[in-house]
Parts: sequence; C-alpha cells; structure tokens
Amino acid sequence: MTRNYEFSWDLLGDIQLGRPNLGPMVGIDVYRLMQYCFRDVLEQNFGAEKADQLFFEAGKLAGMQFYLNVIKEAANFNDFIKSLQAALVEKKIGILRVESADFDHGKFILSIFEDLDCSGLPELDHVLCVYDEGFLAGLFEGFTGKKYQVQEVDCWCTGDRTCRFTAELIQQ
Repeated sequence: MTRNYEFSWDLLGDIQLGRPNLGPMVGIDVYRLMQYCFRDVLEQNFGAEKADQLFFEAGKLAGMQFYLNVIKEAANFNDFIKSLQAALVEKKIGILRVESADFDHGKFILSIFEDLDCSGLPELDHVLCVYDEGFLAGLFEGFTGKKYQVQEVDCWCTGDRTCRFTAELIQQ
C-alpha cells in the first residue's frame, strides 16, 4: 500500500501565515461536519466496528502528538493534569476533571465538560466519543510510556451532560 504522507506536527502548518484574516478559529459546527461526514463514509464503506477502530486509532495518534507538542513533558501526574486542563481549555476542546485516581492500580475516571465532539448533540442510544477515547489513551501513553485502555461510560448523547471515561493501565 502506498502512503501519501505520515503525520507530523508540521502538517498543521503556519496558521498565522495561511489565515491572516480569518485566524485560527473555526466553528464547532464545521469541525463536527467534517468529523461526522468522515464517520458516515467510514461506516458506509467498512461498518461501524471498523469506523470505531479507525476513530480510536486516529484519536490515539492525536493524543500522543498533542502530548509531545503541546504538553511536552510533566514531572508528575498533577503537573500533567494541570497542563492538560489548561491546554484543553485554551484550545477550546473541553473542561477536564479527574473524578478519581488510583495510582497503585493505574485506574482513573475522567470527565470532560463542554466536549468538542458531542456537547449539545441530540440524545442517541449509544456513547459517541470513540475519538476521545483514543485521544485520552494517547495522552496517558505519552505521559507514562505505558498503554491504557480508555472507555467512555457516560456521554452527552446518552442523556448525561458530561462525557465520562475510565482509563485503565493495560498490564503487559
């Protein structure tokens, strides 16, 4: 299989140079238009399970890259979370809260309020934030160097007014 490119942070470009009048911000509706059209096309071509896998993998790559290029490094978990919370608000991705942290067993419960992907969407019969699961897994792996399984357990789209995730260290 021939690839056209491999992701690098440089592919995000120089936004100030390229958008001197419009700037770096775009409406959430436009972001969601792209995301959910991608999702629809992936599901039509590969099925829902494969689309979920691809969204998770893309989110994980994005989370790892976000850690390397935005968070960069953190001396401890508290510094990691403080930096992540600030970056998520600055980038208008969401408001992160750690509900519980069990360091001994590598288990965490995290909530994201005003989530970029789903806050304000109509109710559905399933959670929606598979990309976010991957994003959080990538962030945790970037910080710890260890793999995490992340699963959304509550979602705006299931009637909750926050997205809640469990993150658990994968024992190797």
